[in-house]
Amino acid sequence: QVQLVESGGGLVQPGGSLRLSCGASGSISKIYAMGWYRQAPGKQRELVAAITSGGSTNYADSVKGRFTISRDNGLNTVYLQMNSLKPEDTAVYYCNADGVFTTTGAGGLTFWGKGTLVTVSS
Repeated sequence: QVQLVESGGGLVQPGGSLRLSCGASGSISKIYAMGWYRQAPGKQRELVAAITSGGSTNYADSVKGRFTISRDNGLNTVYLQMNSLKPEDTAVYYCNADGVFTTTGAGGLTFWGKGTLVTVSS
């Protein structure tokens, strides 16, 4: 119905940068919010950043000032620019689409991507 595909993960040294991308495809009419979550080994999945279709953003305190979320509504794509990366940012990063309305009439749906691994290590 709706698929989310992430890209851009990888290995980076502390202090480095990465840019994650996530494209949503399928029978999409509108997506209210798109965001990024992460899950480190042995920890719960947590919100990293989210952005609404109107451009309002929300960030975890741990990434404020270092990460920037942006979105292209026309392409149903969300980006996460990650700067000044730290070893504690190492995790699998998941794309999320919330408040999805489809062309088939369904609404208020939530979808997840399969995740992309970000490793921050020297």
